[in-house]
Amino acid sequence: MSKIINDKSQIIVHITMKLSDGSAADSTKVNNKPAKIIMGDQSISPAFEENLLGLQAGDSKEFTLESKDAFGESNPDNIHYVDISKFDSETPAKVGSIITFTQPGGEIPGMITDVSGSSVTVDFNHPLAGQSVTFVIDVVEVL
Repeated sequence: MSKIINDKSQIIVHITMKLSDGSAADSTKVNNKPAKIIMGDQSISPAFEENLLGLQAGDSKEFTLESKDAFGESNPDNIHYVDISKFDSETPAKVGSIITFTQPGGEIPGMITDVSGSSVTVDFNHPLAGQSVTFVIDVVEVL
């Protein structure tokens, strides 16, 4: 008998994310590298976990989460202004570029959203923050 996902399960899943316009944002299927999820470890939102309960290997499920339950709301405190002198020819200040900054706790990616004079606006929010996201989950294995 197949194991059913419960609140203590460890699972292997393929995750495809779609934006509200239907475009694909990302998928673990692209590189055929499914994700491991440990239920109850708080790495995913309770609303996301709730949608996985009761599934088993071979099951697929599509569901949409509002931004607060997906990648959170966009936080204005995560938008920083950096002097253009911090950039150079190897890491130019170009709108749309994703730059990795080294912080005491590790590295954090930020997207350049504006360059105005000597000020560069860098947004450290998750790129999908503030958006509803539709997830398609394909359960590969329940460990």
